[in-house]
Amino acid sequence: MGTWLDAIGTWLFKYSPRAFSRGEFVTAPVVPASWLVGVAVLGLLIVLVSHARLRTLAARDRMVLGALRAVAIGLVIACLFRPGLVIAAAVPQRNVFAVLIDDSRSMRIADAAMTSAPTGPAGGDRGANRTGSRLAAAQREFADSSTLMRRLSSRFAVRTFRFAAGATPVRTAAESRATGTRSDLAQALADVREDLEGLPLAGVVLVSDGADNGTTSMDDALLALRARRVPVYTVGVGKERFERDIAVERVQAPRRMLAGAAGVVEVDLRMRGNDEARVPLTLEADGRVVATDVVQRPARGDVATVRVRLPPLPVGVHRLAVRAKPLPGEIVTQNNEWQTSLDVRSGPDRVLYVDGEPRPEFAFLRRAVNDDSAVVVVGLMRSADKKFLRLGVRDSLELLNGFPTTRDELFAYRAIILGSVEAAFFSGEQLRMLADFVSVRGGGLLVLGGRASLSEGGFAGTPLADVLPLTLTRGEINQDGPAIPVQVRPTRAGETHPALQLRETLSATRARWDSLPPLTLVNQPGALRTGASLLLAGRTENGTSDVPVLAWQRYGRGMSAVFTPQDSWLWRMDAGIPVEDRTHQTFWRQMVRWLVDESPQPFEVTPTPARVAPGEPVTLRAQVATVQFEDVNDARVSATVTSPSGAAEQLALEWSLRNDGSYAAKFTPRDTGRYTIDAMAQQGDSTRTVSTTVLVDERGADVAQAELRTALLRRIAAETGGRYYPLAQSAALADDAVYTNAGVTVREAKDLWDMPAVFVLLLLVLAAEWGYRRWRGLS
Repeated sequence: MGTWLDAIGTWLFKYSPRAFSRGEFVTAPVVPASWLVGVAVLGLLIVLVSHARLRTLAARDRMVLGALRAVAIGLVIACLFRPGLVIAAAVPQRNVFAVLIDDSRSMRIADAAMTSAPTGPAGGDRGANRTGSRLAAAQREFADSSTLMRRLSSRFAVRTFRFAAGATPVRTAAESRATGTRSDLAQALADVREDLEGLPLAGVVLVSDGADNGTTSMDDALLALRARRVPVYTVGVGKERFERDIAVERVQAPRRMLAGAAGVVEVDLRMRGNDEARVPLTLEADGRVVATDVVQRPARGDVATVRVRLPPLPVGVHRLAVRAKPLPGEIVTQNNEWQTSLDVRSGPDRVLYVDGEPRPEFAFLRRAVNDDSAVVVVGLMRSADKKFLRLGVRDSLELLNGFPTTRDELFAYRAIILGSVEAAFFSGEQLRMLADFVSVRGGGLLVLGGRASLSEGGFAGTPLADVLPLTLTRGEINQDGPAIPVQVRPTRAGETHPALQLRETLSATRARWDSLPPLTLVNQPGALRTGASLLLAGRTENGTSDVPVLAWQRYGRGMSAVFTPQDSWLWRMDAGIPVEDRTHQTFWRQMVRWLVDESPQPFEVTPTPARVAPGEPVTLRAQVATVQFEDVNDARVSATVTSPSGAAEQLALEWSLRNDGSYAAKFTPRDTGRYTIDAMAQQGDSTRTVSTTVLVDERGADVAQAELRTALLRRIAAETGGRYYPLAQSAALADDAVYTNAGVTVREAKDLWDMPAVFVLLLLVLAAEWGYRRWRGLS
């Protein structure tokens, strides 16, 4: 349909729509413009005179006939202005044109219409409609002997590439094998631009299903092409919607965990065309099933969200897999699974807990995490003026003078918990250090409710105020104010949060939250800041709901949280709590682990991506800082990459000019299995080491969203001045590609006054005027 409309439009207006979108309208009057204005005035007078002579006619007749005659005279005068279109066109055989063919595994999916075949010895004649793989359909359309490629080759020097994680030059499209496990469209565009740097690049054709799962910034890639005015013509292959498909669309899982901690894996499962209303789902760790669930078909839509509890795993790197049972006759089964790596570390991580007065919360919290070998809570409680009780210290010198006064001492902890302690307890420098502990060091900060905490503790206006997820107002210590009971419930975000899982299953966790006794507040919690999340909310006895109980936010490199109740120990000592119940211990153990989970070390190495296919590059990025977390730019950073077979490769990571303390290097794994990376940073006499892993296998995530993503391909074309085509209509790009501002071009002026549309319109107007007079009996 679109092809016929384009053909008719091109015949009526002489040129393709692409020419009009690229061109600039101009006029070149055949006589001086003043004469044409006079002619226009004369024509207007003729219309008025003829209109006056028709006064005996009805008003409607006069209006219709006058309008039709005015349009006819206006068309003639417009033609005398000789309108034209000035457009830049590529000089034949003076420009390079790049053709990129998607070589990822999703191109194996057999849902593409094989309606066209190349002419000539290799292709034969165009045949009947049938279905083949996406790659086969693309190769037929972009084969060297196809009509499209012959027309492009007659005008440009065509360069063909195949791409998955990156682009590689090939001689023909037939060299693509659809073996890549990752589609990085942005990296492919960047690779082609760099490979053809210095050549007159007139345009790029991107042939893909749009199943992009790369890590390169698309905005940067498109900006670089726009700077060179290089248009990208995108060609979509495949179906936009599978009628019968089970697909794991999104998985949210932890990347790092402390030993002994449980987690939650949230899965979005798309369910289409399934006759049964339930789909079995399994969660595996290293090939062993650790959790199962049954996903119910949603009442509305086709995406169901399920949350599966991940049990504690041993120390080390584990391979997680989420799998959904395929449907009989399902076209794509590769998107029924999802895999990643999970790093479980041993600890122990040190947490500093500061309280300004003896109270049960201090004792019960420390007791709750006392048996956790992965976390050490160091307690500092003010027992009298300038006197402190120190618990869990390493030696007699730790915290000897109270709260740390240097960054070295404070930044040695991974998280800090502040109890009922007023702002005046800290010096101005210590408050600034606390703010930097979160933003610069990347630590976790938790502020508990209490009579001398939050606004009542005078923290409003201090450096710590902006760090917290709740706004603070100026107030006074609540010495004798009433304690307000609140019934605590998780919010929608809190139901899936790992720190709030109190039982083995999500349903049991929800039931346990509903049965817990109320806690009390002595603070007036402020409003939630923009960007902060509310995990626990409370309902008071007078019916007030959504009272903030547990809120958190990202701040700089770290995170901060506020837990407003003053007596969580009631979940241990309330009369309705059985002696053997461990809800309080579980809650605080997981809360403390959450605080330290994302807290970075001064030296860290991250592979990107963490899972690839053989032959796909991996970028190692290292962040190097001092113990005060000041970025280091003069370190010597190296890494030893050990393959599954034991072969070792030495890499030197180079300092990035873009970011302080950042170093990077690339390597390409060839074997399947787990690669071990041992990195080392040296600065002077100081040497630090760290290890990580990369998973290499043939099961990429490229087919996780295997449907044709038209919106992404249209965006790439629109932002670069190109155009999107379905594969069946891709032949039109041979004509459109000629009109470009990139490469070696020549500006041409094309007349528009003699367009068939002008004469057709004039004939229609005259015929309408004559027909109207005949119909009304006026001639």
